[in-house]
Amino acid sequence: SRLLLGERSEAVLQEKYCGVQSISGTGALRLAAEFLHCFHKQGTTVYISDPTWANHRTIFSHAGYSDIRTYRYYYAPTRALDFEGLISDLEAASPGSVVVLHMCAHNPTGVDPSQEQWSKIADVFQARKLFPLFDCAYQGFVTGDPDVDAWPVRHFVERGMCFMAAQSFSKNFGLYNERAGNLTAVCANTEEAKAVRSQLKKVVRPMYSNPPNHGARIVATTLCNPAFLLEWQDNLRTMTSRIVLMRKQLYAKLLERGTEGTWKHIVDQKGMFTFTGLEGKCRAIILLLYYSCWMGLPSCRIQTDCLDISLL
Repeated sequence: SRLLLGERSEAVLQEKYCGVQSISGTGALRLAAEFLHCFHKQGTTVYISDPTWANHRTIFSHAGYSDIRTYRYYYAPTRALDFEGLISDLEAASPGSVVVLHMCAHNPTGVDPSQEQWSKIADVFQARKLFPLFDCAYQGFVTGDPDVDAWPVRHFVERGMCFMAAQSFSKNFGLYNERAGNLTAVCANTEEAKAVRSQLKKVVRPMYSNPPNHGARIVATTLCNPAFLLEWQDNLRTMTSRIVLMRKQLYAKLLERGTEGTWKHIVDQKGMFTFTGLEGKCRAIILLLYYSCWMGLPSCRIQTDCLDISLL
C-alpha cells in the first residue's frame, strides 16, 4: 500500500488506510467488488470505461452487480481521450456509483488523462459523490518511476477522498504466475480503516482463505531492502525505456514506408499497449505486426513491449 500511496502520504501518516494481500490484481478487484456489493449501499451501479479490460465487467457481474454501465473514454477518430464525453457521463452518474479508473497505462488503449484532466475528474467525483476504484496494474510502466505513475491516486488522497485501489505485481515485478497483489483502502479515519480491514478479512476467508506466499515475499523483500529497491527501480526504468523506444521505432518505420494514415498516437499512448486504430484496414500492416508482436483481434491492440522491430 505504501508503494502506491507514498511514505509521506497523509493516509499513511494518519493511519487511515489498510491493505489486504490478494491473488494478484484480478483477485484485488474481485475482493473490492464483493466488499462494495455487501457494504457500499449508497449506490448499486458500477461504471467501467469504454473500452476497458474485458474482465472488469465479469468480475462485477459475478460479485452480484447487475447494473454495470460504461462511461466514454476513447475517441476513435482522434485515437485519444474523449475527455468531454468522460466528464459528461460521470456528471450524469447517480451519487454513490462505483467508478473503475485505470491509474495509468490504460488497458487496452494506452491513453491516459493528463494531471490537469485528473484534477477535473476528481472535481466531478467529489461533486457527484462517486466512489473511486482504481485498477493499478502497471505502476512504473509509464514513466519508469512508480511515484510519478501513482500521481492520480495520490491526488485523490490529497483531496481527502475515500477509495479503493487494486494493485498487481505481475508486470512490474515479473511475477505473473505467482499471483501477487494487494487491495488498498483509503478511509476517513483510523477507526474506519480498522473496520474495513476486518470486514475484508471476513470476505477473504470463504473466498480463498489465504493468498500465495512466495511472490508476496519477493515483493516485500525487494521493497524493504534499500539495495534491492534501487535495483528494481533501475530495472523498471530499463523496461520502460525499451517500451518507449519500441514506440518511436515503430512510428519511424511507418513514416519511412510512407504508410497511409496518421500514426502519432503510437508515440503518444502510454504503457504496454497500443491501440493501433487499424480496425480491419491495411491488412498488410496487420500481418506484419502480427508476426512481430502480440496483437489482439479484432481490436488490433498490440503489445508494444513485445515488438521486434527487426521483423518489420
